[in-house]
Amino acid sequence: MNEPWERDVIEKTLLAAVTEQRRARRWAIFFRLTWLAVILLVALPLFASWFGNSNDSLPAGGRPHAAVIDINGVINNENDSARKISDGLKNAYKDPNTRGIILRANSPGGSPVLSGMAYDEIRRQKALHPDIPVLVAVEEVCASGCYYIASAADKIFANQASIVGSIGVLSEGFGFTGAMEKLGIERRLATSGRDKGMGDPFSPQTPAQISMRQELLDTIHGQFITAVRQGRGKRLKTGEDLFTGRVWVGSQAVPLGLIDGLSSVDAIAREQLDTDNVVDFTPKDSFSSRLGKRLGMQIADGVRDGLSMRWW
Repeated sequence: MNEPWERDVIEKTLLAAVTEQRRARRWAIFFRLTWLAVILLVALPLFASWFGNSNDSLPAGGRPHAAVIDINGVINNENDSARKISDGLKNAYKDPNTRGIILRANSPGGSPVLSGMAYDEIRRQKALHPDIPVLVAVEEVCASGCYYIASAADKIFANQASIVGSIGVLSEGFGFTGAMEKLGIERRLATSGRDKGMGDPFSPQTPAQISMRQELLDTIHGQFITAVRQGRGKRLKTGEDLFTGRVWVGSQAVPLGLIDGLSSVDAIAREQLDTDNVVDFTPKDSFSSRLGKRLGMQIADGVRDGLSMRWW
């Protein structure tokens, strides 16, 4: 039979073990709740942007303003360039306080298709809203496909050192046939269609394929030139090599008629639109749209890389 002091020791030991277990459980619950709170703080904004629409909340224009829409980076599907310009124009025109629209351009160019789509949309919106001018403010660069888009505006302004122009088309790539021959590598490509393998870097080009590729470039270049002439009209100086793909700085572009003057976004708002209130109408991407574009761009990248056709 245990002595009273032995029972006391056993009871205290067991009680201490139970207390320690309870304390451990409380700390475990505390850390789990803490991690859950952290996860919720991170996840809730993502879910909000997932289910939210980037165009649901339009900029508040309580007084007359200049609506600014950014054209940034390469004009391609990943940046959703054409859609952003289109949505930005629609939202700006919906606002009754919009006195004019300024396209703030900082792009080296990109897809001829998306540039043409943006050009057509600007001209369509201008026809629907003739009293609201569309102006362009070039920052660092507005070349090639970006200049295609800019030529649809009523006026183009730039800094004296801005790069503009590059009215041309290029197609680039590499050929590995010589290296493969030296390494003893044989290309085994099966196609149905005589020209299906055109542009394959591991197969030699035929004279007919070179001619067809040049015809494609010349056709797109002609479309580019026609659009610029329609947009700029008689302001373009005749007799100059404006369509060779050359670029100019802003101070050179003014006498050539490629731009209308030297200015900036704020100065254009004050001097052309008579307002010092500038409101950003550039659509912002939601998380879901960014994720969807990343997934969808995998297929588009394969096609674009196969042709390797761009404007800058």
